[in-house]
This record gives sequence, structure tokens and C-alpha cells, in this order.
Amino acid sequence: MTPQIPGYVFSLESILRPLVMAIALGLIWLGAARMPASAKSRYTTSGVLSVVLIGWEAVAQYLGSANTYLATIENPPAVPTILFGLLIPLAVAAIALWRSESIARLVSAIPLHWLVAAQVYRVGGGQFLVLWADGRLPWQFVLPAGIGDVATGIAAVVVAALLAQNAIGAHRATYAWCLFGIADLVVAITMGAMTSPGRAHLLAFDAPNLLMTAYPLVMVPTFAVPLALMLHGLVLWRLRRETAPTGRLVTA
Repeated sequence: MTPQIPGYVFSLESILRPLVMAIALGLIWLGAARMPASAKSRYTTSGVLSVVLIGWEAVAQYLGSANTYLATIENPPAVPTILFGLLIPLAVAAIALWRSESIARLVSAIPLHWLVAAQVYRVGGGQFLVLWADGRLPWQFVLPAGIGDVATGIAAVVVAALLAQNAIGAHRATYAWCLFGIADLVVAITMGAMTSPGRAHLLAFDAPNLLMTAYPLVMVPTFAVPLALMLHGLVLWRLRRETAPTGRLVTA
């Protein structure tokens, strides 16, 4: 049986998802405007990336709303199919960055502080705390995931400001923020699996995590989380290139 989703979750998602899409598309076109290439190359690269991003969001929404990833107590999945929705986009993004010089140029042209500030949307993880207070999500998942997300989103603004001002220690702060943000996501994924119906279900048997595989919250692990991991990966990639300028491209 599909769990009941509170109306306020749909209202919040109708605000957060367009915001996340606007941020991601804005980064793409900001990079296109600054990348060292011909106008044709800039617009082609940014156009393809925009179509892929929009297509990914549409596919994730279709699969989520069709209950493709739904896990229930009555029908726990033998294989956590939601991992495919998480890992496939990450693999495609990594291969694209590795194989496409145009994409690498575009990413290199995005100001680093904007790549960091983009994750301000992580404060939306505060909705998990509301759902926990409402008795709809287990604390074992909510406390690390919700608090960690809100902290990462707030810290993103602070770290981005340090980078924009070229403050002393800004890069060290960025490394620390990035590692914290990634650790938060890894813990959230782990606790999500351990509190949801399935073979990894080891916690919260009295009040299992039923909402995270139901639409619209399933968009978090199949879209928002992989996007956040991509952004963290791009930030670490940029930091590494700035400390090793002998790479394939000159850092923008």
C-alpha cells in the first residue's frame, strides 16, 4: 500500500524542485558564458547539458510517480532498486566529465564560489525534521540526514563568501565543507536503507521509513542527492586542479 504523503510535502516540493533546477541550469549557462571556446561550442555544450538535466529530472519524476522504487512492509524489495536511480546518474556524469573536453572547459569556467553556493538548497532537508516531528519518519534517519543537510546548506553560503573574498584559509574551509557534505549524504543513504523495508532493514522496525521511496520524496535520493554529490565532486575536482595547474586545462 502506498503511504500517505502530507499535503505540505507536495507544496514544499513544488517550490524546492524548480529552485534546484534553476540553480543547476544557471550554473551551466554561467559556465557557458565564461568558457574559453567559440560561441558555437559554448551554446552546443550548454544546450546539451541543459537537455540532459531536464531529461534526467523528467525520467526521475516519471519513475518515482509510477512507484518504481516503492518499498513497503508487505512487499520489501529483494534488490534496492532505488540505488540504480542514485548511482546511474553519478556514473554518467563522471564519464562525461572524463571524456568530454568541452564539459571540462565549461565546468572549469564556473566560479568556484558559485559551485559551492549552489548547495544552499540543502536547507530543504529541514522538511525531514518536520516529518519526524509529525511522526512520519524515524529519528534514526532524520536526525543525521536532516540536521546534516541544513548545516551543509547554511555552511555553503559562508564558505562561498570566503572563496569570493579570497580569504585566508578559504580553500581549506572548502575542503572541510565538501567532505562534511559528502559524509552527510553517505550517512543519509546508509540510514535510509537501514530504516526502510528490505534486506538492509536493521533499525526502526516499529516505525519504518516508508516515505522516502514514495513520490514526491523519492526525488530526493534519485535526483537531489546525486546532484549534490555531483556538485561536491566538481568542487573537489576544481580544488585539485587549482593546486595542480599542469593539468589538461588552465583553471578558469
